[in-house]
Amino acid sequence: MANERLRDALLRNGLDIPQVAETVGVEPKTVERWITQGRTPYPRHRHALAAMVRETENYLWPDALAPDRKVEVAESEVLKVYPHRSVIPSELWRRLLASATERLDILVLAGLFLAEEPEFARTVRMKTREGLKVRLLFGRPEAPEADKRSAEERLAAGTVSSRINNALALVEPLASLDGVDLRYHDTTLYNSIFRFDDEMIVNAHVYGMPGAHAPALHLRQLPAGDLFETYMTSFEHVWSKAAAKGGDHGAN
Repeated sequence: MANERLRDALLRNGLDIPQVAETVGVEPKTVERWITQGRTPYPRHRHALAAMVRETENYLWPDALAPDRKVEVAESEVLKVYPHRSVIPSELWRRLLASATERLDILVLAGLFLAEEPEFARTVRMKTREGLKVRLLFGRPEAPEADKRSAEERLAAGTVSSRINNALALVEPLASLDGVDLRYHDTTLYNSIFRFDDEMIVNAHVYGMPGAHAPALHLRQLPAGDLFETYMTSFEHVWSKAAAKGGDHGAN
């Protein structure tokens, strides 16, 4: 069976078989078999290919790693576990934002703590001029999920909606920048996701507690890893169903 994921990844990155063969150090016919026959490359070749197309080995070859090896790699993807998002050092947030050069993806309901940070808007404006691509996913203030979250966090009715509106007042002007795409979602938010190139903060949500009091993971993407990719897959699912301002949800 052909490896369509590998074929698509090569096409998206403008790579042809001779280029891949030369870079990886194999014959072109070997690369062709990897694509058309679904042959699994040796580990060193999988690593090189995954790096070339900026995908994980687990995405390109889901069955290549044994289950116990996947667990080991996932553990290596976790750089630090924080008992509460509020204890993440501000220096880490600033470092992650300042070091992002390619992709910044954010999925939140309100994310007011980040939107209120003056450096956030300034850095996004500067970085997008340098080529950074930004995708922002915020909850729709009028969505039932916002009211539901207020109740679940034992807050006054309308609190979460107000937080979203306050955050959007600071964030929406960024949507006019080249390289920034802002969408609004209605989904149940199981985790807030903050992706900075190959690093990520995942803020789990715990029933009855605000996000600032819930645990958070600091992850780094590894070529053979699955954990980072799992959260990015979740982000993509929400992104595909979200809408631009004034648009219809689920139409993207």
